[in-house]
Amino acid sequence: MNIKTNVFLLLLLFFTNEQKLLAQETLTRIAFGSCAKQDKPQPIWASIIEKNPQLFLFLGDNIYGDTEDMVLLKKKWEMLGEQPGYVELKKKTKILATWDDHDYGGNDAGADYPKKKESQQLFLDFFGVAKDSPRRTQEGVYHSEIIGKPGQRIQIILLDTRYFRSPLKKGYKPGEPGEGYRGKYAPNQDPNSTVLGNSQWAWLEKVLSQPSEIRLLCSSVQAIPDEHGSEMWGNFPSEREKLFKLISKTNANGLVILSGDRHLAEIMKMPAKSFGINYPIYEITSSSLNTPSGNFSKAGTRFSNEINSYRLGLTYFDTNFGMIEIDWSSDLPILRFQVCDEKGGVVLQQKLNLKDLK
Repeated sequence: MNIKTNVFLLLLLFFTNEQKLLAQETLTRIAFGSCAKQDKPQPIWASIIEKNPQLFLFLGDNIYGDTEDMVLLKKKWEMLGEQPGYVELKKKTKILATWDDHDYGGNDAGADYPKKKESQQLFLDFFGVAKDSPRRTQEGVYHSEIIGKPGQRIQIILLDTRYFRSPLKKGYKPGEPGEGYRGKYAPNQDPNSTVLGNSQWAWLEKVLSQPSEIRLLCSSVQAIPDEHGSEMWGNFPSEREKLFKLISKTNANGLVILSGDRHLAEIMKMPAKSFGINYPIYEITSSSLNTPSGNFSKAGTRFSNEINSYRLGLTYFDTNFGMIEIDWSSDLPILRFQVCDEKGGVVLQQKLNLKDLK
């Protein structure tokens, strides 16, 4: 056995052990966010780094690519990779990601985007996904992994709501002022329409059946709301129902939804017993990392109204990121789901006991 072979085996052993150690690490601080324009300053990374997260979840619109030119799309990914704050985050924190429409390749794009195979490889390249990963050969960037030892396991489920998604239906007609004024899409009632596609649905049922104390279901678009006209699972009512019924069917305890896309932040709660789920489902939307909502920049207010029967508290429109803090020190672990402003201050929070999610 020559020196080169020995070096290779040692490196292989090192990285294998490193992955095992990561899988056993107890997570207590997780950050998340979405919507980062790569050609604009991104000062928010400094506040995220200051929170010292062990994991950062990128929920989509990680860049604004919006092109079918893969050379140009690659350059836009490189612009994010050169952002000083993001460079520093990569040195300190594990990053997991899914995509939304703009980093997928086109505004509101779905299964009809012609360069999705090529775009998928650029996405995986940027986030350093191994060449032998199943994500290199499967259709779509969906992924799941469990981090932590039994009793403190956190399952990260990253959905792909783009690769297989059926066409959106236009024609949303808002009612009274404030009812869904931000959108343009009506519910697609076609029973054959899909958000995840058959293969991803089958995969999701398997991963939801795996044992874990906490599950973070990451969806680039909102899952619980169904009253506005922007992109959301509510654009496909049968698929939204299928998602929540699958959570019930698999007895997937400890599940919380994280989402982005909207250029606003809010915390929502779907009551227990909805779709047969024995506990309430919470969703935390965090967006945008560096591009405030038009409502904030034009109206000069950080809070505004949009009808959402599931919302807890207010909607926040300035730049923001999400934080999850978990205290495992007692028999009843405490979870804090937060939305933080650009300086790191907490502007929205939901405190839960893990028993509330069973």
